[in-house]
Amino acid sequence: MDIKKGKTRIRNAESDDCEKLAAWWNDGAVMAHAGFPAGLGITADEIRRKIASDSDVARRRLMIEHDGIPVGEMSYSTKASDTAKIGVNICESSYRNKGLGRVILSLLIKELFSSGYKKIILDTNPKNERARHVYEKLGFLKLRVNIDSWKDQTGALQSSIDYELTPEQFIDLSGSKTDLE
Repeated sequence: MDIKKGKTRIRNAESDDCEKLAAWWNDGAVMAHAGFPAGLGITADEIRRKIASDSDVARRRLMIEHDGIPVGEMSYSTKASDTAKIGVNICESSYRNKGLGRVILSLLIKELFSSGYKKIILDTNPKNERARHVYEKLGFLKLRVNIDSWKDQTGALQSSIDYELTPEQFIDLSGSKTDLE
C-alpha cells in the first residue's frame, strides 16, 4: 500500500522502519492508551520478523509519514473474507490533535473498501475520547461496550468499545484540512 495526499503518506512498513517502531512501541507514553504503560518490550529484530511475514491478504503494518517524517503507524488484518480490523497510532505527540487522524483513517478506509472489504471493525478504550470522536465522525457505529473485559500491564481492569463501519455508513473526511497544511 502506498497512499499519498498532499504532505501525508501511508505506506507499507519496511525493515528500515523497525528501529522507529521499536522506539514507539517500547515507549509507555505512546502505548499507554492501548494498555501498555510500560511499552511492549519488543526488539527491532522481532518487529523485522513480523513485517517480513506481512501480506496484503492477512495482515499489513503501515507507516504514517508527514512531510517525509514518520509520525505514526497503522495496521489492518483480515478477520473474515470481507472484514478488516484496523488500528492506528499517531505516535509523535506534536502531530496529534491536528486533524491528521480523520484524514489518514479516511484514506485507509477508502483503500480497504475499494480492495473488496465490506466491513471494517476496530476497538478502543472508552477513555480514548479523542479517537472515539474521530471514529464516530467517520461513521463508525458503536456495537458494544465491554466493561472490565481485560487487564492492562499493571493489572488494572480496562474496558473497550467495539465499532463497525460499512461502505454505506462511511463519511469520507480525506478532503478535510489539517493544521499541518
